[in-house]
Amino acid sequence: MGLLLAVEGAISQGLLWGVMTLGVYLTFRILDIADLTVDGSFATGGALSAVLIVNGMDPLFSLLFAFLVGMVTGLATGLMNTKLKIHVLLASILTQIALYSVNIRIMGKANTPLLGVDTVMKILSEKFGFSSTLSSLVVGVIVTIILVAILYWFFGTELGSAMRATGNNEHMVRALGVNTDTMKIMGLMFANGLVAFSGALVAQSQGYADVQMGTGTIVIGLASIIIGEVIFGKHFGFWYTLISVVLGSVVYRIIIAVVLQLGLKSTDLKLLTALIVAISLSVPVFKERIQRRRRSLPGTNLATEADTRHADTKIPDENKN
Repeated sequence: MGLLLAVEGAISQGLLWGVMTLGVYLTFRILDIADLTVDGSFATGGALSAVLIVNGMDPLFSLLFAFLVGMVTGLATGLMNTKLKIHVLLASILTQIALYSVNIRIMGKANTPLLGVDTVMKILSEKFGFSSTLSSLVVGVIVTIILVAILYWFFGTELGSAMRATGNNEHMVRALGVNTDTMKIMGLMFANGLVAFSGALVAQSQGYADVQMGTGTIVIGLASIIIGEVIFGKHFGFWYTLISVVLGSVVYRIIIAVVLQLGLKSTDLKLLTALIVAISLSVPVFKERIQRRRRSLPGTNLATEADTRHADTKIPDENKN
């Protein structure tokens, strides 16, 4: 029973963190950028949403402001990279470091509890009688469907196609007259907006925002992307890829929940995450090796059969002689 409850909670949290994974996917896969800003922007979204709710703002509107402030963090990284010519990895680290102080400034302390105030999950619980876990699950499903639909539509437009092409071949796109710097800035802004939005959802779900809540976010996002790609693959187009990324986040959370139920200490989660990422990255390599062996086996069989047939044809000739 305890395991089932843990898995249910993992699914709901996986969907909420899946929004962050979508943001990481935009930079990591589409723009081909390793953006470490997300460790800071995730906590920024949670901190801002918590502070706004405590001060009387509607929790839904606080999500919108979290998304906007997340876009500002992405803008900072984008400007340092494109205008100041700072390497994107270093630029994102600088923004991440600065956001630690910014997040404490926003909250005025290291954490902000959401006790006795309304959140999106609490409103659903009171209105429909849902449990807190079920409320988070419903919110996660609705948000995921809406965001996947928006992303699928956007990347089918001319602007979205230019952004995808920038990550695929920046020099060719620039030769066609596309401002690649603008594409990068827009991609970083939108990605970190999603990450901050996810941070706000997670903060409302868990009932508090903490300055350290974004630590390791980039690793979790990458693990979720790789798990989704390895397990679900790329079969039915871009929309399926987006869904598989979110499902990868769910699978990651389920793995964590099951392992914790089996007795793993919470202090070992970072080690477990590193192992999951390493194993997930190695799976495609092993798959390719297996496929190469399978491709080589038929050729060997055919060669053996041909040699056998050739030998069979020689034997009668020799007998005739």
